[in-house]
Amino acid sequence: MTALDLTPTTANDQTALPLYAEEHGSLRESARAFVQNELAPHVEDWETARDYPREVFAKVAAQGYFGLKFDERWGGSGPDYLAQAVWIEELAKAGSAGVAADLGAHSDLGMLYVDRAGTDEQRERYLRPGIAAETLGALAITEPGAGSDVAAIATRATRDGGDWVLNGEKIFITNGAWCDWYVVAAKTDQDAGHGGISLFIVDAGSPGVERSRMKMLGWRTSHTGQISFTDVRVGDEALLGDEGSGFLTIMRSFVWERLSMSLGAVAGGEAVLQKAIAYGRERTAFDRPVVKFQVWRHRFADLSTRLATARALTEHALRLWVAAHERGEDATTGREGDVLLRTACMAKLVSQRLAFEVADECVQIHGGYGYMMEFPAQRHWRDARLGPIGGGTDEIMREIIAKTYGL
Repeated sequence: MTALDLTPTTANDQTALPLYAEEHGSLRESARAFVQNELAPHVEDWETARDYPREVFAKVAAQGYFGLKFDERWGGSGPDYLAQAVWIEELAKAGSAGVAADLGAHSDLGMLYVDRAGTDEQRERYLRPGIAAETLGALAITEPGAGSDVAAIATRATRDGGDWVLNGEKIFITNGAWCDWYVVAAKTDQDAGHGGISLFIVDAGSPGVERSRMKMLGWRTSHTGQISFTDVRVGDEALLGDEGSGFLTIMRSFVWERLSMSLGAVAGGEAVLQKAIAYGRERTAFDRPVVKFQVWRHRFADLSTRLATARALTEHALRLWVAAHERGEDATTGREGDVLLRTACMAKLVSQRLAFEVADECVQIHGGYGYMMEFPAQRHWRDARLGPIGGGTDEIMREIIAKTYGL
């Protein structure tokens, strides 16, 4: 795009239609009940232990929540990205971003790549059991020296007879410490730039795969891992998509990843704001509830307004994604692709930083108690801080947005 074009979308616009249908309302009720009954009551214990049972995945799968956006042919109930959006929002209200991240990485990263780029045989082997939570997947792109700059990855896959041999290291891989298989980005042609990146499905138990769990500021229940691949052999059946097509698949899939993060940040931010207001009603100072002071009333007014704005932008991006999906398009090229990419990046840029600011005010209104580990305010603050970093930093979001304007 060479000119500054602020038009939100084309005149042939499906985005004016209602976003959610009646069945999505029913799904929201059931998902909310599941989260509040099966997840939320255990969050404090899980956070203290910095762990949670792997059986949680089986419980989620039993309710069909891993199959919402996948075709019935592979055991899903979709494809319905609006249903997936409902689940993401309700899951964000559980109170543990680490659990939500692991569940989301399995569905919205690992399995999404297999569905979008895989063969029927690969879907049968990985997607179907993944939807049933019989196996868990993870996406392994980020490296110690290559985060947002995907083209700079150093992991290599070289030909050796009829096999590929992988060598390299990945870091900050959600689910990486306990998954059953990885979608791994590796260089197959060192001289081809973006076109030299390919994707492989690698079983976690393969000889030469070593991994360890990472300790983090937030997401303390997440099984985020560091993985090394030393002379790991895989056959051509492990190649996900065509050789050299990995970068394009990653860029296309990043749009949904950022959109899903925005959905979670907005819903999570709304939940944290409600908790902050509730505490402000209970806490008194100078013989009146803290929430009655103008400074806090105005802060809450500003935050709720900004959350409403972030929700509107995120839902607009979701409309664009669904409309493109229904047209059978990837919508990552041309004018409409620029609009979708830009809007998803805008939504992530706004929502992630805002979710952290909301959590920061939640700590503030708690006073000294907000700094105590016994109160969840500090956890919301720690968990939200990753948002402006993961899935593409705020700085990268601004760069992408500028490029879609031809700047």
